[in-house]
Amino acid sequence: MMSSKPVILYVDDEHINLFLFGRLMDKYFEVLTASSGPEGLRKLDEHPEIKVVITDLRMPKMDGLEFVEKAKSKFNDRPYLILSGFEKSDEVKEAIDEGLVQEYIQKPYSSEVVANRILESIPS
Repeated sequence: MMSSKPVILYVDDEHINLFLFGRLMDKYFEVLTASSGPEGLRKLDEHPEIKVVITDLRMPKMDGLEFVEKAKSKFNDRPYLILSGFEKSDEVKEAIDEGLVQEYIQKPYSSEVVANRILESIPS
């Protein structure tokens, strides 16, 4: 049986973050996770039902913005959000201004706030 919850993808190189995000969000969404940018790109290929993509900013090899740029070149029809423990940098502000990233959410976060922002970003 298919879940009626929207499917979202969360990309983060720290397994504890993937686990916690999944636990906090599974009452709102069907959460798919990836532990790297390249894995995130594969998940997007394999799961056309993904509605929203949330990514960490600082990751080895491919950072969050680089991941979003690559993902958007192929999957431009969905919103991308950044979830990070770092202050919003000029690079991130620029990405938001250019429409590359829809929203920046700083950790620690409230699961209700994040769930609402994700729900609001889902294209109707």
